[in-house]
Amino acid sequence: MMEPAGRVTLAREMGVLGLTATGVCAMVGAGINIIPFMIQRNVPGIGPYVLPAFLFAALPAVLAGLAYAILASAMPRAGGSYVYASRGLSPYLGFVASFSQWFALCIAIGVVSYVLVPFVRDIAMAVEWRGVAGALETGPVRLTISLGVLWAAVAANLRGIAFYQRLVVPLMFLTFALGGVVIVAGFWFDAGDFSAALMARESRAIPTLASQFELWPFLSASAVLFASFIGFDAIAQAGGEARNPGRNLPLAIGLAVGLVAIFYLLFTAAVYHAVPWPYVAAESLQRDVTAPGLLGYLLPPFWTVVIVSAAAVALAKDLPAMLLATSRLMFAWAEDGIFPRAVAAVHPRHRTPHVAVVASGVMATLGVFGSHLAGDFFLGVDILVTAMLVNFLLMAVSVLTLPGRNPALAREITVLPNPVHRVPLAVLAVLVIGGFLAVHTIKDLTTPAAAWYFRSTWLWAVVMAAGTLLYWREVAKLTAAGVDLPARFAALPPE
Repeated sequence: MMEPAGRVTLAREMGVLGLTATGVCAMVGAGINIIPFMIQRNVPGIGPYVLPAFLFAALPAVLAGLAYAILASAMPRAGGSYVYASRGLSPYLGFVASFSQWFALCIAIGVVSYVLVPFVRDIAMAVEWRGVAGALETGPVRLTISLGVLWAAVAANLRGIAFYQRLVVPLMFLTFALGGVVIVAGFWFDAGDFSAALMARESRAIPTLASQFELWPFLSASAVLFASFIGFDAIAQAGGEARNPGRNLPLAIGLAVGLVAIFYLLFTAAVYHAVPWPYVAAESLQRDVTAPGLLGYLLPPFWTVVIVSAAAVALAKDLPAMLLATSRLMFAWAEDGIFPRAVAAVHPRHRTPHVAVVASGVMATLGVFGSHLAGDFFLGVDILVTAMLVNFLLMAVSVLTLPGRNPALAREITVLPNPVHRVPLAVLAVLVIGGFLAVHTIKDLTTPAAAWYFRSTWLWAVVMAAGTLLYWREVAKLTAAGVDLPARFAALPPE
């Protein structure tokens, strides 16, 4: 496809480090500081089996990461997951699945912006700035700070890839360094130390709870904990800005998934080593529990400030990477003509899809206001898990269907190029990810809920329906304009 002379394009300036940081920054945040502990309330009965469930949850993430790496090596373009499914499987499925992914990630960005403020409040409490802590509890202040942090991340994305990399790479190293304090502290202390600290501070003993392994709670918890691994796909969405993408995209995906999996397991094991699970389970029924809040019983104020700050940094650094991912999905849709063309505009100076970045920021803003009005944040987590499991399932299927649907692109695969090795792993990915999706859906539909709109499955279906209407409207416009749709979706979008 010939491009207009002087067309401004995205800048291929991201190296392996920037791409890896994008994946890590999109993955490590609320998932590690909150979900492994609030899972005790969300999945009653998981008890002492959180760590094995976390390990099992890594399996679909690894298989999905492999599928992404295979497809990224052949189709290195912005909006990776949409491009992969639309070229390898079906343009319709590629759009509606990535549309629900975009919606869920934008809402998640809003949730992260909103839940960041309590961590700042806890820092103020730890240094005994009680007036500041009290102010942070008020609705207007919390909303103002949440929106300020969100739009600061939008501004960082608008400045260009070079500026973005200078931001996220140090944040990645800072997150691992500060998280290391939690790991060391968790293994330094034990349950006896925590029991003594709890008795000294609150004159309470650790509750006694019985537990035995049950398969369904274990599988249900694994499906929820899988949410903690969501984010590495942000690397694929940046495919249009990666240097040497055929090599660097798969390498960065592998590094991000591997580093984060090790970090998650060490972090969770450390906290549960120091804090008995019966206490976590009992407290989760009364309030929102976090890793810093639990270890705060054992540490002096200075180190409490450090680990709460670590959680705040981990949350804040989610935002630039997640905004990059959502905006590049919108950019890719617009490039293909199935979304308003104006969204594909690239800033002439910074070479960023500025309209798409701002549009994602607007949707995330709705997530902030929704969080302010809503109750349990796990509804947002469940919607995100549903959307991403469907998306990852389509990636695995696309690995299988690409050679038949688009042989020319399939010949470009450099990660597991031999079908003898690639096909069995893709089949395994379909089975495992499909199994996780089935477990998550059954759990969602059978758990008591006050109304249908508190079930993530139905909310996800509503978003898919909205995406379907949008897709067919835009396709009708393209058809009326005489566009050769099969030819358009047989080739990659232009650079």
